[in-house]
Amino acid sequence: MRQYYRVMAPGDPEGPERPEYNVYRAGSRSRGRGRRKEPKRPEPPAGSGDDASDSPPSEGSGYTVYKARRGFKRSGDGPSLRDRLPGKGGSKPRAPGETPIWRRVLKWVAIAAGVWLLISIVAFAVSAQIQKSKLDENAADELGGFPAMVFSGQNILVIGTDVRQVGVPDENGNPTKQKCVDAASSGAVHPDDCLPARADTLMVVHAGGGSFRKVSIPRDTLAEIPGEGAQKINSAYAFGGAALQIRTVEDFLGIDIDHVVILDFEGFADFIDSIGGVTVSLPQPIHSVISGGASNGGITLKLKRGENHLNGDQALALARTRENESNEVESYDDTDRARTQQLILEGIKHQLTSPWRAPINFIKGPWIAWNAPKAMVSDMGGFMLPQLAISAAIGGDAGTKILIPSGATPDGNLIIPEKQCRNAVRHLLGEPGPEPPKCSPAQ
Repeated sequence: MRQYYRVMAPGDPEGPERPEYNVYRAGSRSRGRGRRKEPKRPEPPAGSGDDASDSPPSEGSGYTVYKARRGFKRSGDGPSLRDRLPGKGGSKPRAPGETPIWRRVLKWVAIAAGVWLLISIVAFAVSAQIQKSKLDENAADELGGFPAMVFSGQNILVIGTDVRQVGVPDENGNPTKQKCVDAASSGAVHPDDCLPARADTLMVVHAGGGSFRKVSIPRDTLAEIPGEGAQKINSAYAFGGAALQIRTVEDFLGIDIDHVVILDFEGFADFIDSIGGVTVSLPQPIHSVISGGASNGGITLKLKRGENHLNGDQALALARTRENESNEVESYDDTDRARTQQLILEGIKHQLTSPWRAPINFIKGPWIAWNAPKAMVSDMGGFMLPQLAISAAIGGDAGTKILIPSGATPDGNLIIPEKQCRNAVRHLLGEPGPEPPKCSPAQ
């Protein structure tokens, strides 16, 4: 059966008050295998042809009348049917070219992270330049480094002094003065009313050019000190500050020192605290008394074998431990001390590079960046110190070569044979040094 539907179009002669009609022709679909015979449709009434201007069909004429609704718009000013479909929620559609909300949020998060990173970089650069300005001029004059460390390896002398903290009694029982600490941490010769500081730690680091290797020199090693004769190598710092210590190490190993790092004990402890402390795994228990112990303003340290998590003061005390008073340990010499210091450095590196610490380190970035340079006084400022960190990351950890003495003098000076020095230099540079090492003078 076919049906016709008609809508009267605008301009109908019947008048605008009449509703509009559309006429549709309805067809039937074939069902089953055979095609149903179509009954004969009635003839349309006169005057009701296909012309849009004809009057609407009358009832019983064989036509069905539907009122036209243009589009999906309902009467009134409400939202269209499309806007009321499930999932639309009536929300305003995004304009062409408009960025989705999640992208805008991600953009601002990235901008905030970039600003936070920039603050960390600026804090590091400013702090590094302040520390660089503290270095003694005589020590700076002994150095011959150049700024492109990443591309070419350079030698860095790391010095830790035995000066006590401010207020802690010195060896004569007098409270340590601030100017004594400042002189020791800057590499200057000690003032007349201060006890001379000695080099408590001596380490040479070869960094850059894809390498990062280290050699530790025991503090009691016998060496020829320019102008002072054969002395313990750490005495050079007491006689002439960092400048004389640099020259002594250069002669001892037959190499050039390009940069110097003097550990600042107060800054070192603050830096350790800013990264959340360090974890060290000790091969033996360590009990020690530093700067007179806790009862005299110093630190009393009692650590177990295995893992120990240390704060800044504890890590500093461990690095300065020279005598192990634990009943479980028979001896503790300079080589053990050097190995312990390496464990601390490894703990610092782990705290800074561990993926699990990355979110915390990023949040605390400006504080870490500000405190890191304060752990040292160095000729390397805000441009060179990042290169040192990059060199450490690229070069990996090749371990530390510790000079092993072949014996000792009656007064306790350690004898390092020339062969040991040559092997140490080859480990450090990857080749023989530019000058023959003097090492310990013959006895």
